[in-house]
Amino acid sequence: MIDLYSSPTPNGRKISIMLEELGVDFNPILINLDKKEQFSEEFSKISPANKIPVIVDNDNNQTVFESGAILLYLAKKYDKFLDKDKYWEIIQWVFFQMAYVGPMLGQAHQYLFYHPGKSKFAEDKTKGYAQHIYSILDKRLSKQEYFSDNYSIADISIWPWTARYERHQINLHDYPNVLRWYKQISTRPAVIKGYNSVGESYEIPKPYAL
Repeated sequence: MIDLYSSPTPNGRKISIMLEELGVDFNPILINLDKKEQFSEEFSKISPANKIPVIVDNDNNQTVFESGAILLYLAKKYDKFLDKDKYWEIIQWVFFQMAYVGPMLGQAHQYLFYHPGKSKFAEDKTKGYAQHIYSILDKRLSKQEYFSDNYSIADISIWPWTARYERHQINLHDYPNVLRWYKQISTRPAVIKGYNSVGESYEIPKPYAL
């Protein structure tokens, strides 16, 4: 059994989706960010930066924090979603998500969704970052079905961030390859289930229904 400490955020959903895709038993434990539960003394013991998600693998008493590290740990443990012959191709897109997609789109959430009207400079800058990110994703997906030959942790890492396209002020119809990929992944049973495995239930945004 794996304990998953998480919240319904893009980084949290990466791991609940991964666990559902793997079909392994896990115990979802909600960390309420609004109530600052991430700063509790107990959670601080397993999360040095007071961030979700964190897993505790009770099979071997292994704790892993940081969503990219957790995806890699699970992929290696269960030998799924990380093709050996495409290892570095997949890993580079996971790192791209961790280093660019998450941080920049996270800023878009702050300036375009949570605190609009505070800084025109910040809004314009984050809009530009968002458009650049979606353009990179669209170009990659114009060449193949997924970010590698097969569905992998690269897709699982990136998809939950694109599910917040509205907060990024992005029209997915302007990025047809991302839209096709987004729709394809959003209909996977494990993704539908994993999207709401921890915390409140939310409907997966469906831009393709417009």
